[in-house]
Amino acid sequence: MTAPSTFGLSSEARNLHWLLTNLVEEVPGIQSVAVVSSDGLLLLSSDPGRNEEAREARTAKPAGPRGSAADLATVVSGIGSLTVGAAKLMEFGGVKHTMVAMDEGSLFVMSISDGSLLGVHGSADCDMSVVAYHMALFVGRAGHVLTPELRSELRQSLQSQSAGSTR
Repeated sequence: MTAPSTFGLSSEARNLHWLLTNLVEEVPGIQSVAVVSSDGLLLLSSDPGRNEEAREARTAKPAGPRGSAADLATVVSGIGSLTVGAAKLMEFGGVKHTMVAMDEGSLFVMSISDGSLLGVHGSADCDMSVVAYHMALFVGRAGHVLTPELRSELRQSLQSQSAGSTR
């Protein structure tokens, strides 16, 4: 994982970065993580250095998600929206988490707060229960600090990182 620069960020933003770094480094099988706002924007990712690379790859040849956090954010937002719509249609209440097991990997989506989502792309051999447990810990620790002000700060931080990488 390429650690993002946290210089100039608030203590809450630095703590959220630290929680995300720990999630990726401590849980075997996690390949990529994205925190997505309720409007589908990437707020925080495990591989911020690849965000611009992912945008360029989509522009050059749109081949679909390849595992970068920018692509993961798009998929997480879509799955989150779909499951919320399904829950409303079936009148089952709110969506807590979604897990998708595939031949070559797994996708986990968990609600954080105010419609924000945590998405994890895991390897095929990851222990799904361990990943889900650690995601729940992250959500429990991060949910109360993910305020509108912090979401705005994280968006601005990603935009400035993106602008800095295009220079």
